[in-house]
Amino acid sequence: MNLGFIGTGKIASSVITGICNSKIKYKRIIVSSRNKKIANLLKKKFKKVVVAKKNQEIIEKSRWIFLSVTPTVGKKIIKDLRFKKNQTIISFISTITIPEIKRMIKVKADIVRAIPLPPISIKKGPIPICPPNKKVKNFFDKIGSTVEIKNEKLSINFWSTSGMMASYYEILNVMSGWLIKKGIKRADAQKYITTLFLALSEDAVVNSKKELKYLVKESQTPKGLNEQGLKEMNKRGTYKSVINTLNSIHKRLNK
Repeated sequence: MNLGFIGTGKIASSVITGICNSKIKYKRIIVSSRNKKIANLLKKKFKKVVVAKKNQEIIEKSRWIFLSVTPTVGKKIIKDLRFKKNQTIISFISTITIPEIKRMIKVKADIVRAIPLPPISIKKGPIPICPPNKKVKNFFDKIGSTVEIKNEKLSINFWSTSGMMASYYEILNVMSGWLIKKGIKRADAQKYITTLFLALSEDAVVNSKKELKYLVKESQTPKGLNEQGLKEMNKRGTYKSVINTLNSIHKRLNK
């Protein structure tokens, strides 16, 4: 079957890269030319990727349609496109709900909301989907770890935490920058920080049956460096700031 992508930003590009490097069976991947640079790079890199001139062409030629545009663009263009009843529509749009998409497309198609993140390009990371859908789950399980959510309101909580991705990268950037200012070469600093946090994350996954608070406890020794670091960041309200930010993003998604 053909897979169609309306929107060719970072997320769409990451998903397409993951698909092309996986065992997923498909005939072609048809992408929009909204971001011509990314679309042409994907076409050049992967033989089965083709670029469509218009979004309607993508719908006409694809069985599965992936909506990967901003909410503003989505509200503007989706209502004018003609979808088919037998299509599966997978939306990556953060603030447009399933009922809203149903009203826009005006046909009875399977609609699933999904939250892929850039690591899907290397077939890593969770992909929350709502509502549960066996075919969509099996699809995403080949390029990540699918999490099925029955209630769309609950899925907003996952969208909220996905909004902390740039914040996480900034932590890595700040720490590597600190090492660089202390005289460490950029390549060495970035390699150390990124591999350190990769190892910590993998250790947390291996020990995921435990509550994370136990990992916090086990990583400290009395009067040790990690105890100092945790106490000072708690004193400065760092983790309260994380909660406040999550609440703010959640509030925006609930509007």
